[in-house]
Amino acid sequence: MNDLARRIDAALPQTQCQRCGYPDCAQYAQAIADGAADINQCPPGGAEGVQRLAALTGRPALPLSPTHGIEGPVTVAVIDEDWCIGCTLCIKVCPTDAIVGANKRMHTVIEAYCTGCELCIPVCPVDCISLDNVSGERTGWAGWSPQLAAQGKARYEARQIRVAREKVEHDARLEAKAEAKLADLAAASKLTEPAALDHKRAVIEAALARARARRAPPG
Repeated sequence: MNDLARRIDAALPQTQCQRCGYPDCAQYAQAIADGAADINQCPPGGAEGVQRLAALTGRPALPLSPTHGIEGPVTVAVIDEDWCIGCTLCIKVCPTDAIVGANKRMHTVIEAYCTGCELCIPVCPVDCISLDNVSGERTGWAGWSPQLAAQGKARYEARQIRVAREKVEHDARLEAKAEAKLADLAAASKLTEPAALDHKRAVIEAALARARARRAPPG
């Protein structure tokens, strides 16, 4: 991320809502800096957010793009715990780890960490998530704050680190399991025909080779 992109990112509300059309605020900031995105694609920032980005980029302040949403009050997600089935889908998409719960157990939202991104709503199979207005008539940056933006960014980045670490750990467990099976394939498999065992061995070895290639540093 270059200097302009960092300054743009710092001016965004950090809800990580993806309504701008990018996976997160940082990538939207980089796209603006690169000239690939307009400065009016962030509904949570609203009109004031567009003005801030205009000042940073020297571009004219355009009206907020209706394609990307409308400016509104700050909201937080609320889960109807009577209807929650514990599917964990909302937990998996929450960018700030603001939803807690376990598989087949009731989930709940930690209001202080929720950015109102709305990403949890479309994935809920029983439609038990709604949004509560927590800023009244104040919209955009009038209802948001630099402190909330900093918290949203910090929690999002911490989540990214956690998800990456858990993927590495998961892949390592799968690789260890495959290597153990490969060490004594005849005992670990229901197959008895030599040709079938050879085919199975080749499949596992190819999968292990792909996993190791993905881990190898680019060179």
